[in-house]
Amino acid sequence: MTQKRFASGLRAIFTLLAVAVIASPALAADDGFEMLFDGKSMDGWKANENADSWKLVDGEIVCRGDRSHLFYVGKDPNKPAEFKNFHFKAEVMTKPGANSGIFFHTEWQDEGWPAKGYEMQVNNSQGDPVRTGSIYYFVKNFTPPADDNEWFTQELIVKGKAITVIINGKVLFEYVEPDGVTGAAPGGGGDHKLSSGTFALQAHDPGSEVHYRNIQVKRLP
Repeated sequence: MTQKRFASGLRAIFTLLAVAVIASPALAADDGFEMLFDGKSMDGWKANENADSWKLVDGEIVCRGDRSHLFYVGKDPNKPAEFKNFHFKAEVMTKPGANSGIFFHTEWQDEGWPAKGYEMQVNNSQGDPVRTGSIYYFVKNFTPPADDNEWFTQELIVKGKAITVIINGKVLFEYVEPDGVTGAAPGGGGDHKLSSGTFALQAHDPGSEVHYRNIQVKRLP
């Protein structure tokens, strides 16, 4: 092999490595946080009905299909995932007309919309006017804080009775759960109140495509 061909080959290798680094999502947890999704597998996550609505694509969790919920169940079957006070964050990208959600203080159920906990809305342009960051039924934001087809950071801090939603580093609102909350949502039942539990991502319908990556959480006292 000539020196010229050898140098050309090295340049090609370094170019491929650089592209791979740029294309791969950052999976190192922030200080004090733990990764809930490793970008390589669905370890620790479990889908209920219509499990084929979930795909692992290029280091991302992609949902599109019939109603399904992907619960974080943890990696140790003898130690159920349980969070009370925490700081949760994820990078999210919605496709046009997509609806999804991030449930917290919820628990596994075989089918249906999760009856326990709250849902933080993920929706920048779908027909439902309740937009990203809303706490469904309880806090309604009608202005999309992010754009479709672009990654944005969605964060949630729960401490005591306070729920803080942060989009792209900006506080969207803080909601303090009133004393005496029964948990029943307006017009329906359920157990929508702060307690403790795990997280779940929502596949809403076949026309909704949403991507998630870099999902992490920090437990708070």
